[in-house]
Amino acid sequence: MKILIVGSGGREHALAWKIAQSPMVKKIFCAPGNPGIAEVAECVDMEAENIEGLYNFALKQKIDLTVVGPEDTLTAGIVDRFRDGRLRIFGPSKRASIIEGSKVFAKTLMKKYGIPTADFKAFDDLKQAKKHIATCKFPLVIKADGLAKGKGVFVCKTLEEASKHIENIMNEKIFGHAGDKIVVEEFLAGEEVSILAVTDGKTILPLSSVQDHKAVYDGDKGPNTGGMGAYSPVPLITDELQYFIEENILVPIVHAMKKENRSYKGVIYAGLMITSAGPKVLEFNARFGDPETQVLLMRMKSDLVPILLSTANSNLEDVDIEWHNGTSICVIMTSKGYPDKYEKGLPISGLEILKGADNMQVFHAGTSVKNGKVITNGGRVLGVTTIGKDLREAQKRVYEAIQKLSFGGAHYRRDIGSKAILRKN
Repeated sequence: MKILIVGSGGREHALAWKIAQSPMVKKIFCAPGNPGIAEVAECVDMEAENIEGLYNFALKQKIDLTVVGPEDTLTAGIVDRFRDGRLRIFGPSKRASIIEGSKVFAKTLMKKYGIPTADFKAFDDLKQAKKHIATCKFPLVIKADGLAKGKGVFVCKTLEEASKHIENIMNEKIFGHAGDKIVVEEFLAGEEVSILAVTDGKTILPLSSVQDHKAVYDGDKGPNTGGMGAYSPVPLITDELQYFIEENILVPIVHAMKKENRSYKGVIYAGLMITSAGPKVLEFNARFGDPETQVLLMRMKSDLVPILLSTANSNLEDVDIEWHNGTSICVIMTSKGYPDKYEKGLPISGLEILKGADNMQVFHAGTSVKNGKVITNGGRVLGVTTIGKDLREAQKRVYEAIQKLSFGGAHYRRDIGSKAILRKN
């Protein structure tokens, strides 16, 4: 088989790394890829947004399956183009990926079908939004409607703070057209967990639980990012809770999409808050998470390729997933200043030392090559990922590995997974 992966981040490196282990696969291409991906795949100099170019490349190379990483490419309609041209592709259609592309759509759908989520109101008028928040209890949450790279959500403690974020989103257009509408949402107290599932529109195959850490600093302080680290499985998610989430959130959302003539195929990712009243949906994503994919694929014992193929072929009922025992953890090393302005082009040292280490993988996210040296080329630079017999061992391994890596101003959280370890003690 020939496989094309679309994207250039840590998620795509994890997908390429796992797919490369499959005996079914002869050749992997990745567009545009990164230096880490280049170790297991042939990188193609083509942007993930170039749908027509990707289609023509897949046609010419006789690609058997295309796997899409980024949400922007999905919401732009790559799946529709490939399916129209009779090329096999893993991911939801443009109509289905609106579940991530519009928070207003997702919230309205959840309300219509009784899927547990926070109370909310949606606005496309700045004055009306400001009038509404003056009547609200605080804290509350402001969300940009469209795609904002994980940075479009603000927890506001005061009216002034909420008003400032609404101004920035709707008036200053800090997220462009993604901020034409906003959601003003009730604040939910509890602990965040991600549950991803693969679905062919008929069968749902849940993956293991993951806890992402979105805030940039230790103790969940500072602004939200695209993700500073994750671990899997999550002790908080018992078998009973997992079953509740499947029956009351995952199954209903796939059915709801079908009823709305938006049949869903691919990964459905539920970002949840486990509240005292039970799990509630914070958001849905239409693709593999980042850094959730890194820890999930590190733990996945099964070959990933039959799962992807069966989803694309609508026969997922024939597939099951086996997991390695133990816990996997990923810690993201970022550029200084992320998620705001940061410098690029800084040399990274230590990658050679860690190459081939047992139970450990460094996934490249924002890197490139200059004069034969790997350099920084993004906000989230590396995702150092380990597996251990338990979370404590995995955590010890990951932070030992990070000590061997360096680049100017490298930042990372030092408490990924600590909440779960403290809860156990």
